[in-house]
Amino acid sequence: MSAVGYRTATPEDLPSLRSTWAEAFPATDVSAVWAIDPGRFGRTFVAARDARVVAAVHYLPRRLRAADGTVDLVGGVANVATRPTERGQGHVRRLLDLAVTAMTVDGCAWALLFTGTPAVYRGSGFRSFRLGYTSGRPAAPTAPPEGWTVRPGSWTDWPDLAPLHRTFNARRPLSTVRDDHDWQHRVPAWYAPPTELLVARRHGEPAGYLVRKRSAGLVRVVEVAGGAEALRALFGAVATTAHTDRAERCVARLPADPVVGAALPWLLSDPVPEVDETGMVRPVHADAARLAATTGAPGAFHWPGDYL
Repeated sequence: MSAVGYRTATPEDLPSLRSTWAEAFPATDVSAVWAIDPGRFGRTFVAARDARVVAAVHYLPRRLRAADGTVDLVGGVANVATRPTERGQGHVRRLLDLAVTAMTVDGCAWALLFTGTPAVYRGSGFRSFRLGYTSGRPAAPTAPPEGWTVRPGSWTDWPDLAPLHRTFNARRPLSTVRDDHDWQHRVPAWYAPPTELLVARRHGEPAGYLVRKRSAGLVRVVEVAGGAEALRALFGAVATTAHTDRAERCVARLPADPVVGAALPWLLSDPVPEVDETGMVRPVHADAARLAATTGAPGAFHWPGDYL
């Protein structure tokens, strides 16, 4: 068997890179979001055997809020994959080493990823953290407060909604500081149909929004922004639709935030605490204490629209 080389990707790797991801993630086209990164080839590291990609790791520098209110440059790791026939040979560990070296040069304070297989990353210095959220039966249907309306939105609404997101997350640890490129490309990609956007307006002006995913018997709320009245109007609309759909369960993947908590009774009945343990972090220039403070801070949260 020929030797494996470890290097950055090139455009010539694209066919075998895509086939590697297709083998590892048969239900998801991970290359779609990867293609949004204009510097993707220089930040994608591959293991190649006979000019054929057999494993890959991509990372993207992102600006995330830390526990002390400042903003850190963070290396977001994604699209980690190895062809089934090449697993167990240390390819991912070597590629993560290359990615972390590049993050060091870029000035990243730490690295972040989300995974269902944390054991793969512990040998490369990553440690898991926990994010809490709630679930329960949908609350009873309610009408919006006086002066409020809730209507389906479209992705043309995002420019008007971006200020709401900034205000809602202005000091939220672990949240991403979104730029225009994020609003134009990344957020619409992650929240594309059948994911739905609802916009709450007060006297015709946008004052809050909610992103939900519906399936048989289940509704998931995955992002919100706005004040308590806006969230109350949005949560009431979701609960009303859930009853129409005969959904039995609602998952509110939302932070432990006082504004969210005040409005949550309009979304959930008999709330149950849940834990997401898919997040992992690794120090680069920052120390481990800074990461622990950020991931463990009250209200810390990372929205799915910022995944890589």
